[in-house]
Amino acid sequence: MEDLWRWTATELVHAIQTRNISSREAVTSCLNRIEDVNPTINALVEVSAEEALAAADRADEAVAKGDRLGPLHGIPISIKVNTDQAGHATTNGVVAFKDHIASEDSPQVANLRKAGAIIIGRSNTPAFSFRWFTNNDLHGRTLNPWDVSRTPGGSSGGAAAAVATGMMPIAHGTDLGGSIRYPAYACGVTGIRPTVGRAPSWSAPPNKDPSLSAQTMSVHGPLARSVADLRLALTSLSRYDPRDPLYTPTPLNGAPLKRPIRVGLLRDVGVAKPTAAVHRALDTSADRLGDAGYVVEEVDLPLFEEAYKLWYLLCLEDFRDNLPLVEQVGDEGMKRAAKHYYAVAEEWWGKEPSLANYKRGFARRGTLISELQQLLQEYPLLLLPVSAEQAFAQDTDIANVESMRHAMAAQWPMMAIPVLGFPAIAVPTSVVDGLPVGVQLLGRRFREDTLFDAAEIIEAHADLATPIDPR
Repeated sequence: MEDLWRWTATELVHAIQTRNISSREAVTSCLNRIEDVNPTINALVEVSAEEALAAADRADEAVAKGDRLGPLHGIPISIKVNTDQAGHATTNGVVAFKDHIASEDSPQVANLRKAGAIIIGRSNTPAFSFRWFTNNDLHGRTLNPWDVSRTPGGSSGGAAAAVATGMMPIAHGTDLGGSIRYPAYACGVTGIRPTVGRAPSWSAPPNKDPSLSAQTMSVHGPLARSVADLRLALTSLSRYDPRDPLYTPTPLNGAPLKRPIRVGLLRDVGVAKPTAAVHRALDTSADRLGDAGYVVEEVDLPLFEEAYKLWYLLCLEDFRDNLPLVEQVGDEGMKRAAKHYYAVAEEWWGKEPSLANYKRGFARRGTLISELQQLLQEYPLLLLPVSAEQAFAQDTDIANVESMRHAMAAQWPMMAIPVLGFPAIAVPTSVVDGLPVGVQLLGRRFREDTLFDAAEIIEAHADLATPIDPR
């Protein structure tokens, strides 16, 4: 029972519902694991032991009474600190927000509770959740458990590092520009960015409306150590909440795809050449899918380069409204990152793009979505990198403008996919030179089920195992 922290959520759910173990035992095991490893990597910035144990006891009582149980009944999870959880501070990694106590749960947190999940802590994020590096002046730096000199990813770096080290089987994350998929990749776990509208995720700054890019591109989703756990978590997240005007009540499982399923293999769009390790991950994954009956063919899709650059017009112009606040209360890392983002984007879009540029950008977005949607009729899945290289050295983005330019180029898949609005999953494949590497799968809108099916094939042959002890 001391090793319950190693179990997947799927295993824990079955054992709790059949009364082979209790939720209290599962929660206690994870809390003990947190005590052992969190001081080393700083993945969780808040641990709610008493609150979690009380919730676990209520979960066990429900099992004993024969109550109807949710899909995550009694399972320990974490919530990212940029998301409202009643009674806890939504700090978003900013010192000035340390006392912003949420009065109610956000839609995604409410859905996880309804599914029976037990929240045991809150995970770290960079200030304003706007970097691929998880460090801030309020909560400090989260370390990658595979190599402390490398980023655990961002902005859901705390979530990924916590899952990778066994602090809990499932963690909540958010993704506007890779913030679920990249941390999952950097820490050797799985993570899915759902279709916008799949899981209710409406969130806005206090007394403000969400920006247009946030409404059309930002999602909440799970990170886990297995694809089966991602299925379980996404099922739990995908319940109606009237606060989200974009929620779409679409079944989680669609009609079977035409066989054989064709997969487009996209390696490079002319922005950043993949490293040898990334090429091998793509080749291996293509072979595994081929062995399972998929037909994998190389494709050329220059629209991804255009979409990647378009992110830096649409999202950065929306974020420009926040720059006075960043300057006022942001930490030095966020200020430098913002400066470097805009310096590189200026080369494409000018120093201060006009409203006409912005409108044309959103108009062009629709055309690119249409083009990709048509291609996905022929290739229902795309296999592509998560990043062109393995996890960056810490603070690569703020070293100088040139290092930011390099990082932005490597991350083209992170930015292009939110602009286009399709679901995507990151799945690990192996460890190369001490660091995880993996691949990404993209599918048709609201067909996350097809991503899970293909990802499980890749996962079954992965030469990588978590949880791990920090290295």
